[in-house]
Amino acid sequence: MHNEETIFTRIINREIDSFILYEDEYVFAILDIQPLSKGHTLLIPKEPAPSMDKLSPKSAAALGKALPVVCRAVMEGTGAIAYNLIQNNGHEAGMSIAHVHIHIIPRYPESTHSFLWKCGKIDSDEATHLAKAISSAIK
Repeated sequence: MHNEETIFTRIINREIDSFILYEDEYVFAILDIQPLSKGHTLLIPKEPAPSMDKLSPKSAAALGKALPVVCRAVMEGTGAIAYNLIQNNGHEAGMSIAHVHIHIIPRYPESTHSFLWKCGKIDSDEATHLAKAISSAIK
């Protein structure tokens, strides 16, 4: 378990004010203070793991359980017509706070931000090798 204190730890410990939307024993949901759109929400496990692969199964399950509940509330509370879920792991992936969190980003007819990327093609030989390597690493 990773114990470095982050801004999320301080928010969870009520050392910093936030706009709390949801809380249970394992997770916390707040409005993002630098929103990409109206209602941009962060779903954060209370466990201070720096990436999803370091998160305990119990906290990961709690995130999974809370995610549809919070997404439905964001949609209903904002009037959004769609939403993006973004979850980054590591600085190179765009993570700015080393504490697992999922962005719920409401989308509206006038939304202009984009999360589109240029796709490549999979090489069959490489894919066969990768599939074996990854599946054998699953314990």
